[in-house]
Amino acid sequence: MKKLGMLALTGILGLGLIIPCYAEKIVVEGSTTVLPIAQKAAEVYMDRNPQANISVRGGGSGVGISSLLDKNCDIANSSRPIKDTELDKAVTNGVDATVNIVAMDGLAVIVNPANSISKLSKKQVRDIFMGSISNWSQLGGSDEKIVVVSRDTSSGTFEAFLTLVLNGNKTRSDALMQASNQAVATTISGTPGAIGYVGLGFISSSVKAIEIDGVMPSKETVVSGKYPITRPLFMYTDGKPKGMVKEYIDFILSDEGQKLVEDEGFVGLKEKK
Repeated sequence: MKKLGMLALTGILGLGLIIPCYAEKIVVEGSTTVLPIAQKAAEVYMDRNPQANISVRGGGSGVGISSLLDKNCDIANSSRPIKDTELDKAVTNGVDATVNIVAMDGLAVIVNPANSISKLSKKQVRDIFMGSISNWSQLGGSDEKIVVVSRDTSSGTFEAFLTLVLNGNKTRSDALMQASNQAVATTISGTPGAIGYVGLGFISSSVKAIEIDGVMPSKETVVSGKYPITRPLFMYTDGKPKGMVKEYIDFILSDEGQKLVEDEGFVGLKEKK
């Protein structure tokens, strides 16, 4: 029996030499704006590093930050800065919420392609979303009710729009609240009277981006500072990144990683220099 036990142990140890170790895993969660960057970077990084296992999921900036503060993820993607209340929770939970800026973005105001309106002022957008302008005819368009499409309140994109465009005021009560940038774009593409906002990477032929204060949203106008609705994109970590978390973020910040950022439709930090 002892001999059989030794043989079994030897077999197990032998298998350990030929079976690869379990992949190191990190969890990335949060902003649907940052999601395409995080996913693409994870795919390329894991192709180069077979031992790596990077799980990337959305949910919104607030969800990601909350998950980091509860120590349920390694990286929180966010399209807004962390709030004071979240920092207080971080202190309580023993989390050192550390910011890593990975890209820049512009919030594009979009309408259905059938809409004749092609330019608005930031004030007009604010009046639309607050409800004082409710028909496109008030802006020189067709006699059609304006359908406001917004991100939900857990979204960093919502928070950024609230700050940069609405000056902290509430969106009109009948706004259609959506859980992702793609959901906003899809709703607007199928609703002739709709207006909403998405990150640069979600502009497509199915929607029409419009000029704001005479400037079209684009990488070039974000870099130049001409476009009036811009913001950084973040990856928060518990303390300074280390191990595979650091390697992954360093990859995103590398020339190759920033090229992926550009390929996904956002503005690389290299472009800011």
